Amino acid sequence: MTTAAYQLNLYNIWNITLNYSDVFKRFQIWRLITPVFFLGPFSFTFAFRLLSILLYGVQLERGPFDKRTADLVWMYIFSAFTLLVIGGIPYFWSIYFTGPCIVYVIGYIWGREFPNARINVHGLFELKGFYMPWYMLTVDALLGNPLKQGFMGIGAAHLYYFLSVLYPLSSGTNIFKTPKWVHKLVAFWGEGFQMNSPFRTNDRTGVVFRGRSNRLDGARTTAPPPERDADMAEPPNSAGGVAFRGRSRRLGSSQ
Repeated sequence: MTTAAYQLNLYNIWNITLNYSDVFKRFQIWRLITPVFFLGPFSFTFAFRLLSILLYGVQLERGPFDKRTADLVWMYIFSAFTLLVIGGIPYFWSIYFTGPCIVYVIGYIWGREFPNARINVHGLFELKGFYMPWYMLTVDALLGNPLKQGFMGIGAAHLYYFLSVLYPLSSGTNIFKTPKWVHKLVAFWGEGFQMNSPFRTNDRTGVVFRGRSNRLDGARTTAPPPERDADMAEPPNSAGGVAFRGRSRRLGSSQ
């Protein structure tokens, strides 16, 4: 949507860039959030990044992060925050948007979760999933795109993967659990599912009124169930599964 709005000239692109000078001097706090939602103008590069999100992001959601919605949300939040920290380094001041970096985060995590998956590159050759982020870097280099965004995304993704997977496996201690406020946010949002969540999903999401009503004197306003008619009290077929009842006669008998 941000790219479409930009192509329609609905806003000035420089109003959503990552600029720490405007953040601290002019208190334009939104600049810490908006850069992650911009993937670039409509181009082949934009199509490649969008396709990567649709393919590998969905596979992560349905695979390693299945029934782990809070963990997936925490991965994106932590990666976005790490990118903001890296963006404060003078060498990366020329990076105004972190949306392309998130694409590298998805590619890196997917490659670590599916290291032996075979990727057919346009029918020319095959790669293992482990090399996905480096293939993405190669594509950006061939298209003439800056590589700093790729290195930022790979760095942020590696830090997340090290803290959430590699370090707990080597030490036996998980110090990088998904915060409770993320679990609470997902439960309140009512989207997805998180196993072993300390909070229940908000069942009232999207419901204005729920439950039974009471009058001021405490009496229930719910109408009692309707009484059945005498004619309808007994169902038509009450013979215990017998279709016909009555006396039987032989074919040759007069009675």
